[in-house]
Amino acid sequence: MIELGADLPAELAPLSWLIGVWEGTGVVHYDRGETTDTLEFGQRVSFSHDGLPYLNYTSSTWLLTEESTPHVSELGYWRLSRPLGPGDPGPGMLAGVGARPFVTAAAVETLRNSDDAFDLEVSILHPDGVSELYLGQVKGPRIDLATDAVVRTAGAKDYAAATRLYGLVDGHLLWAWDIAALGLPLTSHASGRLARVD
Repeated sequence: MIELGADLPAELAPLSWLIGVWEGTGVVHYDRGETTDTLEFGQRVSFSHDGLPYLNYTSSTWLLTEESTPHVSELGYWRLSRPLGPGDPGPGMLAGVGARPFVTAAAVETLRNSDDAFDLEVSILHPDGVSELYLGQVKGPRIDLATDAVVRTAGAKDYAAATRLYGLVDGHLLWAWDIAALGLPLTSHASGRLARVD
């Protein structure tokens, strides 16, 4: 049972099932030409909010070896996709002017798309010089995302596109991630199964 706090912004209601800390394991299985990388990893994911209409996201992984070697991490922001208005903060540190929009459940319901879902924007930053902007939708306990843009620093490895799928199944957060990288087309990359720990 998910309990919604009184401080939860109305815009986060469609994403509220994600809020919390999740831990579990996953596997990477990625063919790259003549070789295949297969590894098992542990993962800790956190979705939180600070009273604003977006989720803060962090993920850290470690290899399931005797040493539990740290592996990769990422962080980002998840929000419903909608035009920003005068009442929203920004750009930069500018304060919003007037009332904040979409502060009631009825107002948020007007954001449903023709699939009876809510459009999403997800920004994810990797410490190896890659930034991803995903567009997609949340429909009940399922999220489908695909990159709209990938930005890489000059020293980053080749990484062109990705899709991600998240779902709440029997109380577990299941996810799958496909990537187009290292000169290969979009290919299955990694998946995981996480349980809520907080």
